[in-house]
Amino acid sequence: MKLKLYIFSIILLSIATVSAQDVSFTSKVNKKKLGINERLRVDFEVNQDGDNFKRPDFKGFTIYSGPNQAVSRSWSNGKGTYSKTFSYILVPQKRGKITIEQAEITIKGEVYKSAPLEVTITAAVNKPKDGNDAAYIASEKIHLVAEVSKSRPYLNQAFTVVYKLYVSPETSVSNWRELDSPKFADFWSQNIDEKQFKIYDGEYQGEPYRYVILRRTVLYPQKTGKLTIEPLSLSVSVAVPTNRRDIFGRFLTQNANITVAAKSRTVDVRPLPLDGKPDDFTGAVGEFDFTVKTDKKSLDASEAFQLSVEAKGNGNLKLFDLPKPNLPSKLEVYEPENADRVRTNLSGMSGLKRSTYTVVPAYKGKYPIPAISFSYFNPKTERYERKTSDEIVIEVMNGPVDLNAEKTTTTTDNTNKQQVIAADNQFAYIKSTPNLQSVSKKQFFKSGLFWALLGGPFLLIPIAMIVRKKRQAYTSDVQGNRIRKADKLARKFLSEAKKNLGSQKEFYIAMERALHNYLKAKLNIQTSDMSKDRITRLLKEREVDESTNIEFIGLLESCEFARYTPSNTVAMQQDYDKAVRVISTMDKQL
Repeated sequence: MKLKLYIFSIILLSIATVSAQDVSFTSKVNKKKLGINERLRVDFEVNQDGDNFKRPDFKGFTIYSGPNQAVSRSWSNGKGTYSKTFSYILVPQKRGKITIEQAEITIKGEVYKSAPLEVTITAAVNKPKDGNDAAYIASEKIHLVAEVSKSRPYLNQAFTVVYKLYVSPETSVSNWRELDSPKFADFWSQNIDEKQFKIYDGEYQGEPYRYVILRRTVLYPQKTGKLTIEPLSLSVSVAVPTNRRDIFGRFLTQNANITVAAKSRTVDVRPLPLDGKPDDFTGAVGEFDFTVKTDKKSLDASEAFQLSVEAKGNGNLKLFDLPKPNLPSKLEVYEPENADRVRTNLSGMSGLKRSTYTVVPAYKGKYPIPAISFSYFNPKTERYERKTSDEIVIEVMNGPVDLNAEKTTTTTDNTNKQQVIAADNQFAYIKSTPNLQSVSKKQFFKSGLFWALLGGPFLLIPIAMIVRKKRQAYTSDVQGNRIRKADKLARKFLSEAKKNLGSQKEFYIAMERALHNYLKAKLNIQTSDMSKDRITRLLKEREVDESTNIEFIGLLESCEFARYTPSNTVAMQQDYDKAVRVISTMDKQL
């Protein structure tokens, strides 16, 4: 009886000792830094029994297994210890620093939280081999390979990276997903989408395999030297054969989720040669044709024409600028409209790059547009090449004459005149016996005409000063002149659209230019800033009715859709009538 009381007292004392301990709720990981193809173990340990354990969300991870619970009790020198551990095995989904948030547990009515943990996920690493592990066996049967088309490309020369997933014949893959995609930080890149995956027969390290092409990426290096192409990592669900057989003698398979990664690839990017590099080289690399053309070569003053500068071919079309034309100062040039039609395939970019300038001559005369040169580097010939356009002469037939130009011409002509030698009968037409008649004896001095001629110049001085001041203000008002010219062009293009009713392309081009110039005049914005959202917002700020605003945007959309969809004369007439009505309404409201 005394022995039982003694044992019971020890148990009560132990329980009191454990309960008297301070609550400790900790979290830990098996490693702070791991590759994206590795697994992470997270343990949450508490030294007292509790309820309502709540794990964190584990954002950035996939739970491979867990929670796995383990309880431990021990006695030492009459003291009892208790611990309970909640364990999880996690698979990272992406690279970078990931924070594992706090877990919660309730002990005796109080909530306790663990400390947050931060781990760093790197690119895929080499994993140790284990012949007894199903995941290791699967990793020996599946391989992700990155094939690079050029190992030593030039700067801004296209090459491709093709990712292939090789699978052995006795292994089957049920699913895969990307864990980590290459960033291509030192490259301009574009993925070529695979419309559907096709299985090919091939070899891997001399053995027969099947493979599927997962991704093709076109790269243009933007730096020289040795550049690393980061690996692509996948999570693959796979079934691998084991050494065990079923009752029919067939090998049993085992499912596993593994992470495979393509090895990092390095390319040595060569710089473009300095020998023979033109001064006007802007970075074009490839093979190109170059043209400069205008839609008109003769027109009247204040009538607009289009000047197009175009490069066409194969190369880095999105990565260089076209040369700008050097036009005479008497031609007013608007900001260019860029119309690039570029497609990207496995050989790189191809298509055309075009800048179209709207040019308006102010005076009558002939205006030569000098030849424009375009230089580029051809990787096939490994040298710089140049294309030069022909000179274009624009003849302005009707319009005001530039007086300053005439003065300059007259001065130049006078300096080149030869000395004239007078003949003996040079002044024979002058009569030596003039037939003079007497004039009226009416007194001119102090007459009304006398005072008018005397005081007139003094009266004209203030008038001339006012006119001069007004003219200077008008001339210096650059913004106002642009607005007035834009408004004039809007009316002109609207009239041109009316003339082209029935010709879809010309009609909608003229209509779009009319609407753009109208916006330039009324809202003081350039063509490059004319997004639909910005136009809508500016019209609202200027208190234009919402219905009118919607109709104007609808007209712009009609001009855009007309490039791709057919239209008829009735629809064009309706759009023209709507444009006239909307512009008239907006004029009143603005």
